[in-house]
Amino acid sequence: MIDPKVRGQYTATIGIECHVQLKTKTKLFSAVGNDAREAPPNTLVNHIDFGLPGALPVLNKEAVHLACKAAFALGTVPERFSKFDRKHYFYPDLPMGYQITQFDEPIMKGGFINILVDGEERLIRIHHTHMEADAGKSVHPTGKDYSLVDLNRAGTPLLEIVSEPDMHSAKEAKAYARELNLRMRYADVSDANLFYGNMRFDVNVSVSKTDELGTRTETKNLNSFKSVEKTVDYEIIRQIEQLEKGEPIVQETRGWDDAKQRTFSQRTKENADDYRYMPDPDIPPLVLEDNYITSVKAEMPELPDDYRQKFSQIGVDKAVIEDIIATPETAKLVSRVYESAGADHARRIAFWMMQPASDEDTEAEAQTASDDALVKLSELVAANKLSSTAAKEVLTELLKGATDPEKVAADKNLLQVSDEGAINDIVTQVLAENAKAAEDVKNGEMKAIGFLVGQVMKNSQGKANPAMATELIKKQLGL
Repeated sequence: MIDPKVRGQYTATIGIECHVQLKTKTKLFSAVGNDAREAPPNTLVNHIDFGLPGALPVLNKEAVHLACKAAFALGTVPERFSKFDRKHYFYPDLPMGYQITQFDEPIMKGGFINILVDGEERLIRIHHTHMEADAGKSVHPTGKDYSLVDLNRAGTPLLEIVSEPDMHSAKEAKAYARELNLRMRYADVSDANLFYGNMRFDVNVSVSKTDELGTRTETKNLNSFKSVEKTVDYEIIRQIEQLEKGEPIVQETRGWDDAKQRTFSQRTKENADDYRYMPDPDIPPLVLEDNYITSVKAEMPELPDDYRQKFSQIGVDKAVIEDIIATPETAKLVSRVYESAGADHARRIAFWMMQPASDEDTEAEAQTASDDALVKLSELVAANKLSSTAAKEVLTELLKGATDPEKVAADKNLLQVSDEGAINDIVTQVLAENAKAAEDVKNGEMKAIGFLVGQVMKNSQGKANPAMATELIKKQLGL
């Protein structure tokens, strides 16, 4: 473990390149299905994906539309003029011998992401975002001396979002990756499902004792926020240790071994000139009219920051707000309830429905129940007809399809008794049977009142309104 004093002498600098799969029905340049999750190898392919001679690509209009939405989600606007280029390299899963991408004229420039780290807001700038077609996938069967190629992903439409090197800690890198994921999901640009590789992160890390940036490494294809954080931490320590030994940092591409919790060297990092970029002669430049850009902006949905601002008014802290917006459908539900039924019901339903933001490496599925049913359930709790514990039991049935919470509560014998006369009789009996506890309460030992309320709840089979029982106990004891 490196000495904290030594680590404190170095400044880490982090930049992230994020590949986002656009949720189009077909690929970027061919009319083949874009969902390769469950497809057998090499079944979502055609002559363009195979790179056959004479195959001409045709740009997917919907991919352009989603890219423009992403621009607004990232705090910028799409470029009026952009073009496609060929990035040359040779690998078995790239049949054409080049990747169609954008080099010097991308579809968007600039942008930013605000993140919250340790209670402080920080702005991370985005250098540019470009469109490109994904490569295929090489498969290396365990124990075999050969590799296989699956071209189902070849041609999948991607956005590559390239940040400025504005991050300086693993926490910032993780927060940036999570916020980027939220923006793409809320803008409905991508499913951004980490498990299926809809979103992947390439993390660049360097350390230096001076204002001059150190030599960076790039760890590729990270598919969880946790691995982004762990990679940054590991690389910072590894690079500092190496420099402290007097050994130089090699500019290279590295991978992340999740089992060993460490990075490993893959290959020496190429520079842009190694790829021999050239304009793609088969694809004309992309020119967007002002009215098209205006129409895309007009259809933008509410984004995470819009919900953060709205939910700050329902009386929950920032950590809870992050839990609410972790699942877009939950945020939309809470927002609708807030607008139709008010802050109290929105807050209560938010606590019922939210899923912790810390569960970031699995895709949280929004649970469904109608707005009306949830509000009615909240009204039962507010009216002291149902305890909070009982409400959760009723909620389980609503999520299974039940529509009338009061009927569910009645069928399960969960409705609280709020008849003052009936509860008063039970209180009288409990005080008579527990004279010592009653005397303790009279003498100021208010903890004992909890025991008495418990006895009332027991005698009423859990149906008595505990708040009313408490007041009636105090009243009968003259407090």
